[in-house]
Amino acid sequence: MTKRRQSARATSSRTVRKTAPRVAGADVDPGFAPVVKAFAADAKVTYGKMFASMGLKVDGKIFAMHVKGAFVAKLPRERVDELVRLKRGTHFDPGHGRLMKEWVSVNGDEVSWVGLAKEARRFVAASSGK
Repeated sequence: MTKRRQSARATSSRTVRKTAPRVAGADVDPGFAPVVKAFAADAKVTYGKMFASMGLKVDGKIFAMHVKGAFVAKLPRERVDELVRLKRGTHFDPGHGRLMKEWVSVNGDEVSWVGLAKEARRFVAASSGK
């Protein structure tokens, strides 16, 4: 395989960073666009397809995504439990019937998605030790 093909193959397998101009593109759900736009200037945050959803990563780790019309974020277990108790979200179920303890799913505008995404980014970045 030539170096050119190797380079193209490596690039295609990585999450592609989308910047503010791409936020308006057809690949971003309008409800999730403000969240993506909030991180457009953050060089450590990437945006792209993860599993069957679009989402954000920091240092290669997922911290927020848009799944079937709901905003999903990785937060400390205590924070997720608090949001569930306040009926502002539910424990996220990725589809196999097992609720994720550090992931919350939020529908509608009950809580600021951008605010929760910022919390999630801080939590995941601190958890990764970077």
